Amino acid sequence: MAASAKSFLADAGYGEQELDANSALMELDKGLRSGKLGEQCEAVVRFPRLFQKYPFPILINSAFLKLADVFRVGNNFLRLCVLKVTQQSEKHLEKILNVDEFVKRVFSVIHSNDPVARAITLRMLGSMASIIPERKNAHHSIRQSLDSHDNVEVEAAIFAAANFSAQSKDFAAGICNKISEMIQGLATPVDLKLKLIPILQHMHHDASLASSSRQLLQQLVTSYPSTKMVIVTLHTFTLLAASSLVDIPKQIQLLLQYLKNDPRKAVKRLAIQDLKLLANKTPHTWSRENIQALCESALHTPYDSLKLGMLSVLSTLSGTIAIKQYFSSAPGTAATTARSFDLVKLAQECCYHNNRGIAAHGVRILTNISASCQEKDLLPLEQDAVFGLEALLVLCSQDDSPGAQATLKITLTCMVKLVKCRPHLSQSVVESLLTQLHSAQDAARILMCHCLAAIAMQLPVLADGMLGDLMDLYKLIGRSATDKKQELLVSLATVIFVSSQKALSSEVKTVIKQQLENASNGWTAYRIARQASRMGNHDMARELYQSLLTQVASEHFYFWLNSLKEFSHAEQCLTGLQEDNYSSALSCIAEALKSYHKGIASLTAASTPLNPLSFQCGFVKLRIDLLQAFSQLICTCNSLKTSPPPAIATTIAMTSGNDLQRCGRISNQMKHSMEEFRNLATRYGDLYQSSFDADSATLRNVELQQQSCLLISHAIEALILDPESTSFQEYSSNGTAHVESEYERRMMSVFNRVLEEVESLNRKYAPVSYLHTACLCNAVIALLKVPLSFQRYFFQKLQSTSIKLALSPSPRNPAEPIAVQNNQQLALKVEGVVQHGSKPGLFRKIQSVCLNVSSVLQSKSGQDYKIPIDNMTNEMEQRVEPHNDYFSTQFLLNFVILGTHNITVESSVIDSNGIVWKTGPKTTIFVKSLEDPYSQQVRLQQQQGQPPSQQQQQRTAYSRF
Repeated sequence: MAASAKSFLADAGYGEQELDANSALMELDKGLRSGKLGEQCEAVVRFPRLFQKYPFPILINSAFLKLADVFRVGNNFLRLCVLKVTQQSEKHLEKILNVDEFVKRVFSVIHSNDPVARAITLRMLGSMASIIPERKNAHHSIRQSLDSHDNVEVEAAIFAAANFSAQSKDFAAGICNKISEMIQGLATPVDLKLKLIPILQHMHHDASLASSSRQLLQQLVTSYPSTKMVIVTLHTFTLLAASSLVDIPKQIQLLLQYLKNDPRKAVKRLAIQDLKLLANKTPHTWSRENIQALCESALHTPYDSLKLGMLSVLSTLSGTIAIKQYFSSAPGTAATTARSFDLVKLAQECCYHNNRGIAAHGVRILTNISASCQEKDLLPLEQDAVFGLEALLVLCSQDDSPGAQATLKITLTCMVKLVKCRPHLSQSVVESLLTQLHSAQDAARILMCHCLAAIAMQLPVLADGMLGDLMDLYKLIGRSATDKKQELLVSLATVIFVSSQKALSSEVKTVIKQQLENASNGWTAYRIARQASRMGNHDMARELYQSLLTQVASEHFYFWLNSLKEFSHAEQCLTGLQEDNYSSALSCIAEALKSYHKGIASLTAASTPLNPLSFQCGFVKLRIDLLQAFSQLICTCNSLKTSPPPAIATTIAMTSGNDLQRCGRISNQMKHSMEEFRNLATRYGDLYQSSFDADSATLRNVELQQQSCLLISHAIEALILDPESTSFQEYSSNGTAHVESEYERRMMSVFNRVLEEVESLNRKYAPVSYLHTACLCNAVIALLKVPLSFQRYFFQKLQSTSIKLALSPSPRNPAEPIAVQNNQQLALKVEGVVQHGSKPGLFRKIQSVCLNVSSVLQSKSGQDYKIPIDNMTNEMEQRVEPHNDYFSTQFLLNFVILGTHNITVESSVIDSNGIVWKTGPKTTIFVKSLEDPYSQQVRLQQQQGQPPSQQQQQRTAYSRF
């Protein structure tokens, strides 16, 4: 609860005095030079935090060189600390600029007489393998240390050998024979062999190396049949196959063979674990025979633990392409044979197993088959899946143990998936959930409410008749203030908001408010208000925000809640809109705008430098402008009545050749209105592009706002401005997309209805009549009557991504320009670091960063010369892929014109789907272009009428060099 309370506005640390990079490094350096061991160790272990805070090469290079010095002259405990720091900061190693110097200082310890010091050095070299993969002296030291008589040193050499094998093809090829001799040698103890075998998993750099390693592993599996040896060898075998890719089908067969024939449970368990790994990594390589063999093993095994493992592999495969291959490549694929497959038999048998885990995997397999094989008539399987899910629901909802909760989560996920792909099953699933809610444990009730809300968001299955049951349950929750009860209050309220798709009745509001007064804390009330805002129940949300205003400790929180209250009130004003009543519509919009303007002032006051609330402010400003545009459009439509076209309008139209002039002044107003809506659509598009961290529901919401602007601009064009050339084809396919929420469903139905009306009017009547203006006004009212949904990203940021740029050269004072001679080019180096929050890549990941550099001449100095247009501006773009969240590139810029130039570097990111997101940041530096001394001298001489001397003329040819 406390963790989730860290909201958007958490302003912890705001205003703290922090050291800059150099001061922080000097502070740690002081600790390193201390005479006390404790202070030295403390300084060493604080380095990873420094790297995290200032992740740029200049600081990291200096810091690692200092650590290398400590490693060289310190004792073994200090060396161990440096090793740990290096391993923790692995992703910063490639930013070391003086790699040779760093390695030289570390490597000097390898010649020590102390085997422990040598062992730590080997581990250090192994940890640095990514930046020194081809260092021959390191390769030689590792080979030498493998023959050492000291166990600690040999183990360190094995660690280093594994790391270097993963990075270097040459090292892997060279060490392979040595490793194989040691493994097969009689003098090598068994425990050492067990540590050496995993090195072979890295021998995948080419086909011949992988093949020879497979042969060796094959020999080992047969020569050393002891349990430990077989387990380590088989697992290495699997990892090698997964990396080299070509031998995966053979490996699956080998593992299935061991699973079937080896009597030892430990070996069977390992085979299952490796099969699961291959099912996740390469499901397309599983043939029908492989799945069949696994089904047979699962049907015949008497052990529940093994059956559970095999079913886990099969349930993973059932959610992938493998399941389609299993059914399609079978002889006789008629619908009647669907139940006769072994996989189906196994799943049906396991659905009612007394082991909860086995039953959960059974129903998951049935659900996945029903979802992925939709072309087949699988009615019996669907029924089996529903009955199995209901049985598990009854079983797990009565038990609040962690195992039961985990099984219940699987069950409920399957329910949502099944209902999504087979909507006709929704009624029975929802009824069973509602029935079970009354008798379930609190922990289970919360999960069941989440499931109900997820189903109801996709399909309108929760009828008003079911609301009574939910309200009874809400009253029964009790008056205790435990965390579970609080969570349940929020979950149930969410389901109630989803199920009551129109406005909440006063009775429902009273019940919810009474329960909140009796049993809840402020955080629960805020979460319920937030859900009400998301579901469009703004009246309820406004009352809750109002009650919370006096319960917060910070003025930022007060302003945040006040702004939410005002926004809810504004949206509530719009619910009173009625079709064909345009004067009341204008007053409702005016009232809403009044509240929105109060709210945006409050929202601006709630922002802090650490949380600028840029998305929220952008979204609300756009909503204000959209409401103003709607209001203006209704006024424009009314102007047809207040100032109709003059009698001579037709004559004016004929003489000017512009047919629109016969409509009078409304035509120009409509043109302005259409441009305004198009401009708003572009701004919504910009807001979408800047919201890289937003969840898909929020982005869809922004997209719907953009589509509503485009719809109105299209309607104006089709009805009034250009009825002849308007096409309806591109707009008509929107309704076929899969709808994710009630808000989207209602918006899409309004879009389709408006388009149909516009199209029918467009065919029947010439512009402009009262029918046309009424159609536009009714379209505006229909759009505004759908209650706006404030989605998750408005309240909560689950993913956080930011980019930090560093430019060099950079001036000491930001306002000071960098001096460059006009006959030279400036090499601008741009370095950047991608910084993540606690859940990196939750919604989308950064594939590459796009850097755009442009320069603008701010002020000229000196005379104007005729200069080619190419030399006047710099416009460049480069795409770089970050590695370990770091990227760098360079630009060459010309400044031929004398004067001060403003250089702007802007970054945007490209995600794994190739979509460009304008995340920023934008950095600016100034450059002063100066005349080179020789040109200046020549110009001065020409002004004084002196020809340049021979010597000087000769020099011009080489002046650049």
